[in-house]
Parts: sequence; structure tokens; C-alpha cells
Amino acid sequence: MNVAFTFPGQGSQVVGMGKELAETYPEARAVFAEVDEALGEKLSSIMFEGPEETLTLTANAQPALMAVSMAMIRVMQVRGLDLASKVSYVAGHSLGEYSALCAAGTFSLADTARLLRIRGNAMQAAVPVGEGAMAAIIGLEHGVVETVCQEASAAGPCQIANDNGGGQLVISGGKAAVEKAAALATEKGAKRAIMLPVSAPFHSALMAPAAEAMREALAKVEKRNPVVPLIANVRAAPVSDANEIADLLVEQVTGQVRWRETVEWFGANGVATLYEIGSGKVLTGLARRIDKNVTGVAVNSPADIEAALAALLG
Repeated sequence: MNVAFTFPGQGSQVVGMGKELAETYPEARAVFAEVDEALGEKLSSIMFEGPEETLTLTANAQPALMAVSMAMIRVMQVRGLDLASKVSYVAGHSLGEYSALCAAGTFSLADTARLLRIRGNAMQAAVPVGEGAMAAIIGLEHGVVETVCQEASAAGPCQIANDNGGGQLVISGGKAAVEKAAALATEKGAKRAIMLPVSAPFHSALMAPAAEAMREALAKVEKRNPVVPLIANVRAAPVSDANEIADLLVEQVTGQVRWRETVEWFGANGVATLYEIGSGKVLTGLARRIDKNVTGVAVNSPADIEAALAALLG
């Protein structure tokens, strides 16, 4: 089947996510319990009940989003889905890459939860609050935004963090440089340049200490080759070797999430349907804007799971 599974990134979290899954499926409850145990705390309570500001903390949002995605995968597997025979590729947006790799068997569920807790804490600690920033630039070409970042870099580090497609690019770096780049982008005809309410300058050179923390953490964890290839964020091309994947995950901390190119790669290589497994519908919306030949299908409720299984298992 010409199908890929994609997994959402930070920003897709919402209080109450996973609760209906836990109430409906014992397999989902088991996933949430395993993640709670791996982290030594009741992350599931924060997911189901909030408060929102606690769930939104990077160190919580990252493993929480993965847990919801993996609860869905586990439910689908118990009902007969064999990823290796029914899905051609996996991909995830930023932290979603870890969800994709857990689904494809590269990391165990407990290890993935712990890796994302380390990643969240390390990304938060890499830059003092207020020193970094991110901004969304709407309506400029990739090359123009790259030029803007170069021009602004006199004020500090500044680079493209996410190419989300549909004319939306996110830039990241030092606060002064990002503010300067946003102003320059507006001068060059951007429809909008919006400073984002984020806690750190993700996917920028300022995240180098977090990349080092992930290099150490990934070196210690057991890794297997994924059962289907991963389309890696920083490469927008398939990779199947577990050690190479670990290197790319380190690179991803400071590198660009090439999501537009990832969806374009799917379209060019015969993948017609992207199932977004987890909380929210962000990636499904992006797929629609990037490639009209690729259909995004959001799977985030029991009804969605049953519909997806009917389509995949026939």
C-alpha cells in the first residue's frame, strides 16, 4: 500500500488528549501506564486533566504527545495492523520523529519516553529564558528567508528552523537577530512575521548543548533498524540504519525540520495517503497545502482508528 504514517510535533498537545483512548481501549491504558512508570510520575494525569501550563512545558509535552501516538499504534497493532506490511514509510515532525521510530521498533516505548524527557529538559536548559526567540514568516520563498536570516545574523545566530510548507517558515535563534529578521522579512514582502510564544529557540545553533545531551543519551540506548524506512527531518529522504538514524536525531536538535520537502518526497515516490497518528490535525492541514496529490488523514479518536483500520486491513 502507498501509505505513510506521520506523527505530530510540539504544539499539537491539548488537555484531555488520550483520555477517550484510555477509556475505550485497555491497550491504550497500558501504554500510558508504561510511560508513567518509565518517567516515574503520572504524566497521564497531566495529559487528561491538565493544568495546561504544566502540559505545555517542553519536558512534558514531548513524551505526552509520543504517548498518545503510541497508544493509537498499540491499539491498531492489537487489532491486526502489521506496520511492515501495510505501511511504506514513517515520518514525524521534530519530536514526532521519536514517535515514528518507536512505532517502527527502533526504540522501546520506555526508552522513547525517557529520551524525550531528556530532550525536553536539555532543550529548555540550553538557552536562558528570554535570550532566544522564534518567529513564523508567512508568504516568502525559502531562499528569501535564508537571505533574511543571513542579513540578521550580525545581531546573533538566526536560521530557518522549520519549513512547514504552504509558504510558512519558522526562524529561530538569538532574540535580537530573530526580531531583526522578522522586520527584514516584512520589508521584503512577507504577508506576516509573527513572534512565537515559545520557551526556547528550537532547531537553531543555540541548541548545541541539547544536541550533545542527546548524543550521550542515544549512545546508551538500545536501537534496532526500523521495520519501515524513516523519512528523516534533516534529510527529507529515507534512512533505515539505526546508528545513522541516531546521528540524524542529534543533528535534528540544531538542524532544520524539512517538512515541506518530506511531503513532496512522499508525493514524488507514490505515497498517496498520510495518516497522522496522534493528537491534532496540524500535519494533515500542512499536507493539503504542500501537495494536492497527497491526502492527509488525521487519526485522533476511537472512531478515526476504526476507520483507518477498515481502510488499511480491507
